[in-house]
Order: sequence, then structure tokens, then C-alpha cells
Amino acid sequence: QVQVVESGGGLVQTGGSLRLACAASGSFNSILVMGWYRQAPGEQRELVAGIGNGGDTNYADSVKGRFIISRDNAKNTAYLQMNSLKIEDTAVYYCNAVVLQGWTRSTYWGQGTQVTVSS
Repeated sequence: QVQVVESGGGLVQTGGSLRLACAASGSFNSILVMGWYRQAPGEQRELVAGIGNGGDTNYADSVKGRFIISRDNAKNTAYLQMNSLKIEDTAVYYCNAVVLQGWTRSTYWGQGTQVTVSS
């Protein structure tokens, strides 16, 4: 089994910063991709940022220049540094990990962490 646990959410004012962490643990050979998604009330879940095991990254247009995704492969942990936060960044943030177990790729999700940006 694989567990994915997010941490670091909270309440912050507009323009502030937060750093989210996502730790994966359990039985797998490697983590291929780690990604951050978010879901606001009444909205679909959307990709925020992703990072491959080689450090390649991609971002949603809405967060480019404000958010930075990184990972520590030794700790099986990904981070999302969120700067210049806006009210529209308010959402539940979910992390996922695409892992290799033998020859099988599987995706595991965390339980989510709430980020609330207030004016």
C-alpha cells in the first residue's frame, strides 16, 4: 500500500505565502510524478503543478510566476511554495503520486489540505 499525506494548508491574507508538503510512503519502486491539484467549491479538480522524477515541471497558467513546485527524492516528498496568493487560490489542495510498483504504474491521492486566502 501507498500513503500520500499533505500538510501545510491554512488561512492566509491576500498577497501572503504558504508552503505545502506532500509525503509519499509505502511499497513502491519509484515515484514517477508528483502533482498538486486543487478543487474549489462547485468547481472541478484542476492541475496546479506537476514535477517528474527528473525535475521537469509544469504549471497551470493561473499560477505561473507565483507558485513553485519542487521535490526531495530522498524523502519522497514534494513541495508547493505558493506566493502572492489571491482569493481565487482558495481551494482544497490535493497531492498525487504516480508510482512504479514492479511493472505497474499506479496513482495515489492524499486526503487534501484546505487553503483559504482572505482579503
